[in-house]
Amino acid sequence: MNKQMKKMVRLVEIKTDETFIIDMMYAGTENMMQTAVYQEVGLGNRCFVHPDLAQCLKKLQPLLQERGLKLKICDAYRPVQAFYRMKEIIPMQGFFAATAECSQHCHASAIDAVLTDSDGCELKFPCRVDAYDPKYAQQIRQGQWDEFRHHLEKAKYSWNEGENSESIKNRTIFRELMEQAGFEALEHEWWHFNLPHKENYPLIDCECTKGNEIKFFVEGNT
Repeated sequence: MNKQMKKMVRLVEIKTDETFIIDMMYAGTENMMQTAVYQEVGLGNRCFVHPDLAQCLKKLQPLLQERGLKLKICDAYRPVQAFYRMKEIIPMQGFFAATAECSQHCHASAIDAVLTDSDGCELKFPCRVDAYDPKYAQQIRQGQWDEFRHHLEKAKYSWNEGENSESIKNRTIFRELMEQAGFEALEHEWWHFNLPHKENYPLIDCECTKGNEIKFFVEGNT
């Protein structure tokens, strides 16, 4: 008879430094849910990634520094519990992945991010990360989806405001930098970058314990 066993795994915590700014949007209320889900589950404003992703970030550092830019990381590892809580708050089909298994955030193999200048001010892009806008967030809470669905089109790389648009130029530079560092882009979310070969990264769950300790694990059969 098979029995589920928890195998502990190691993730790397990325902290704010001279190149990276950690500002996990789901640790606060400035997100489309207007809910601090990461605080609810005990993750808080902490950024964890797979060691392979940490290596890509290391490659990215000199590329950013050459341009006098920083990377603001707005989401990274997403606890499974948080994922399903988020889908409960926003049941809009297509906004989140269908299941935690399908979300690379839950595998610690993806980040949502935005470029900033050296002072930490976000560069101009077609929309904010996660297409966040307080007006649409309020509409969604009232069950109104149509305007936000239209706004969400700006998240796609196919969205174009013209070759001379500052936001499109920044989007192009951002993608080029991230791909040079080993990331893959997601065609319908300009802010999302993940590791290639997603089959190499299992679903990761976590337990938050006293003393702010977080244990990460994968489940398997014996």
